[in-house]
Amino acid sequence: MKLYRLNHNTPIKALFETLDVTAEGSVIMAQKAHMNLIYIHDLKTPAANILKQDALSLGADLAVPKETITCKKPYVDAVLIANDKQLKALVHKEKAQPFGLKEVAIKLGALTLTCKDDFTVMGVLNANEDSFFQGSRFQGEAARYRIEQMIGEGAGIIDVGGVSSRPGSMGVSEAEELARVKPIIELIDAHKLSEKARFSLDSYSPLCIEYALKRGFTMVNDITALANDDVAKIIAQYDATVVLMHMQGEPQSMQNEPVYENVILDVDAFFQERIEKAKRFGIEKIVLDVGIGFGKNLEQNLTLIKHHEHFLHFGYPLLVGASRKSMINAIVPTPIEERLSGTLALHLKAYEHGASILRVHDVKEHVQALHVLRALNLTL
Repeated sequence: MKLYRLNHNTPIKALFETLDVTAEGSVIMAQKAHMNLIYIHDLKTPAANILKQDALSLGADLAVPKETITCKKPYVDAVLIANDKQLKALVHKEKAQPFGLKEVAIKLGALTLTCKDDFTVMGVLNANEDSFFQGSRFQGEAARYRIEQMIGEGAGIIDVGGVSSRPGSMGVSEAEELARVKPIIELIDAHKLSEKARFSLDSYSPLCIEYALKRGFTMVNDITALANDDVAKIIAQYDATVVLMHMQGEPQSMQNEPVYENVILDVDAFFQERIEKAKRFGIEKIVLDVGIGFGKNLEQNLTLIKHHEHFLHFGYPLLVGASRKSMINAIVPTPIEERLSGTLALHLKAYEHGASILRVHDVKEHVQALHVLRALNLTL
């Protein structure tokens, strides 16, 4: 007899098929093979004691502070450790329990932690001269060539912007922004490039957004996440997709010591609010972006990427854009032009944790790296 350890990312269903496991057995055992770690914030202490005992009775567990048993504090944080089967049974069990455990059960039942294998690379093209990465700036026929190049390299979406949102940047008037992006929008329309890829406008200007959507654009990348009702109305009118991005503060001041009680839960609450707003205006096509570098320090950015799959519970695609950002420089001092390696490391981790759209400056390199990682994840 011989044995060897399998990687935790091994595709379980495919493995069971090679073993000729019955379909029924495969379904049952797949639930046992996927382990969930779920952080629970501000759980009533009596509820924590009940939940721990119920978890243990199912073969799961709940990590709690050492004095939880004495109920010294009214609320505690805890981490639930359970596979899919145990989680399902625990949800059923807690619905009949007191101390707010019914609400806990409902929230646990709503969690969707399954990541998709497919991906879309979103290429960046800027019409302004003050974007933080010079390699993304193009005008006129050079912009057309760059767009066609990115499509040829595998970009499924091209994100066009006319105003920098880097830390410390200043906004411009709608008229100035339109003057910057209008030639590129018209070029895309004239050459029917929207038949080759989807086009997104990186803007929160109603004037610019409507101009783009009238001319074949189908997505709006709004860093303010529908703060402007007029933007919401226009997106709904054209049945476009909106990217709701989280940002604490404004570009001019967002990196001045950003503070969160819990960055995962704070971003989650923001998404909940803005998704509800989008739906009130009749917007159904939604993408979520945690906003790497937008009002977050290094630790907060890393936490959001590492635990990114949490946000899958909303049921919408997740977008991540960490391309060449300063968080790489904070880890290993590196000039912008040399941050491709760090970018790939961040984006591949984000993909493994649920991101299906990656906003990048370097399309060819990302498409290659993602195909290789996908092949590894699909291999037994």
